[in-house]
Amino acid sequence: MYEIRIHSRGGQGGVTAARLLALAAFRDGKHATACPFYGAERRGAPVVSFVRIDDQPIRVYSQIQKPDLVIVLDTSIMDVVDVFQGLREDGAVLLNSSHDLDGSDLTAYHVDLTGIALALDLVVAGSPILNTPVLGALAKLGIVSLPSVKEAISETFADERNVQAAEKAYQEMTV
Repeated sequence: MYEIRIHSRGGQGGVTAARLLALAAFRDGKHATACPFYGAERRGAPVVSFVRIDDQPIRVYSQIQKPDLVIVLDTSIMDVVDVFQGLREDGAVLLNSSHDLDGSDLTAYHVDLTGIALALDLVVAGSPILNTPVLGALAKLGIVSLPSVKEAISETFADERNVQAAEKAYQEMTV
């Protein structure tokens, strides 16, 4: 089973990203669950979402304590939350950033999701929407396929810019 923990802020699309990722995995013929964790949060507050993907039925629906991958949609969260807590020894980190994780021996990937969203004017209530571009980055990592990502996004959002954002992140992501 592959386990992913997504750190975001309310309104950035982390919960929707988890749901879309599970849908894309399902389109790839996998089993998947998506589970958010938040209380009476407000826009801008830290939110954590969890995704499990497996070839077999998944019988656990809870928070993920030892993720294979940690996604950080807003690096400022790293000042208030230990996003690396429990990360498996062979785990990886995906950052919404134009630069890599400095001074770390972790396997880290980065792509400027915010820049992609802003370039395509994917903004709601003044905040760039990061859920669709991050799916393109996850496709580049091989977590799900790009065709399944595009299908999941198209099923959920009518605005074609969302698919364009995923494609752009896929192109810009270096592995």
